[in-house]
Amino acid sequence: LIFATSSRLMTAALGAWIAWRKKAPLYLDIRDIFVDTIKDVLRPSLAACARPVFDILERWTIRRAQKVNLVSGGFREYFESRYPGQRFSYFTNGIDDEFLAVAPARAVEAKRDCPLVAVYAGNLGEGQGLHLILPELAKRTLGTVHFRVFGDGGKKGQLLRALESAGASNVEVLPPVPRDRLIEEYGKADILFLHLNNLDAFKKVLPSKVFEYGALGKPVWAGVPGFSADFIRNEIDNAAVFPPCDAEAAVAALSALTIETRPRPGFVEKYSRAAICRSMTADILRTANERR
Repeated sequence: LIFATSSRLMTAALGAWIAWRKKAPLYLDIRDIFVDTIKDVLRPSLAACARPVFDILERWTIRRAQKVNLVSGGFREYFESRYPGQRFSYFTNGIDDEFLAVAPARAVEAKRDCPLVAVYAGNLGEGQGLHLILPELAKRTLGTVHFRVFGDGGKKGQLLRALESAGASNVEVLPPVPRDRLIEEYGKADILFLHLNNLDAFKKVLPSKVFEYGALGKPVWAGVPGFSADFIRNEIDNAAVFPPCDAEAAVAALSALTIETRPRPGFVEKYSRAAICRSMTADILRTANERR
């Protein structure tokens, strides 16, 4: 059996080509909809030329597979409508052991003095859109919230300039840190902040960061669209969701949070990476033993 996991189409296509050459069954793990997202990452003229080519490649790749896992339930409509004869599974990202080890066992009320500390850690690119939300949000929460942002990316310079222009003195933009240090920073936070840009491509994704945040028991303040918004509302208690890039809605959402750390045992049990991997491994082995 050939197993290929792909956040971009070409790795999946390579796996499909190898499976075809070896006459072996193929199990795909799909982590993005490349054909659907190129319009948001390429210039319109280039995307218009590239999309038909990648569309053909995607169809060949998906139809080669005996089974396709989709890492986000937000991908369901796209793939099931295009490939009605294909079999799909929905094993998501999960919680790594490092985060399970620090998951709280009991509720702990946070400090009541201001400002509250909100931590974001991750990429600072177009996809996250922090340059479109943080300057205005920080200005509106000056004296109430202090933001600590860990990361780097293509929009970092634009973010820094926008923060300076807005006079947002309550934001620290810090370099990325190792995971053990990051867990310490999460532990010091009152709130964990998450944001995706307001692009169609992100209405279907489910960021892996959601699982880290959920395990840690902290209040989650998330500006996300589509499937991510529904997932957080349904699966994570003490989370406040607002539309991306909407600072006014973000301020309103903040007031809905209870500032405390609390256990989320159901979430942790359901989404531990070890449990998901066991189930997915069993599914891969069943697929390997099948003959279509």
